[in-house]
Amino acid sequence: MITCSDLRTGMTIEHNDSIFSVLDYQHVKSARSAAFVRLKLRNLRTGSVVDLTVNSSEKFKPAHIEKQSMQYLYNSGTFYVFMNNDTFEQIEIPLEQLENEANFIYEGLEVKVVMYETEILGIELPDKVVLEIIECEPAVKGDTAQNATKNAVLQTGLSVQVPLFIENGEQVIISTADGKYVSRAK
Repeated sequence: MITCSDLRTGMTIEHNDSIFSVLDYQHVKSARSAAFVRLKLRNLRTGSVVDLTVNSSEKFKPAHIEKQSMQYLYNSGTFYVFMNNDTFEQIEIPLEQLENEANFIYEGLEVKVVMYETEILGIELPDKVVLEIIECEPAVKGDTAQNATKNAVLQTGLSVQVPLFIENGEQVIISTADGKYVSRAK
């Protein structure tokens, strides 16, 4: 068991039959009442963020989260299929569970699959991915006032704003944190 004083940002705990990651931790001492702890937690199953206030004497059960390096293989229509590169074991993750991540994954991409015991919680993407532009608006001459951009569609279907000099078929680096253009790929 973990006491409130042992909690730190990034730790994972079990609470009310859910698994949470600690986003923020604040220990509050008051002259009028006993000390308490304010926690900001992210539910790893649903992705929702909750605020929780507990007594400083409260204890939590640690949740051991495992991250396995796997390669994305293909989309079967209802599942995304990933393969463990060491054991060649394949796992399937439902489409609904990876709605946001689907904008960045392509065949052969290495990701970390996040698991709690035998339950798959999701995937952890690299910070940046290289994607190819399949459709791009033409640049309009004279559209160069300041930081002019145009709309482009990537191989995964994600639509992003790119600089005017980017053309169809080019590869660009995209941030997986916010889905924005970073630079051209070499």
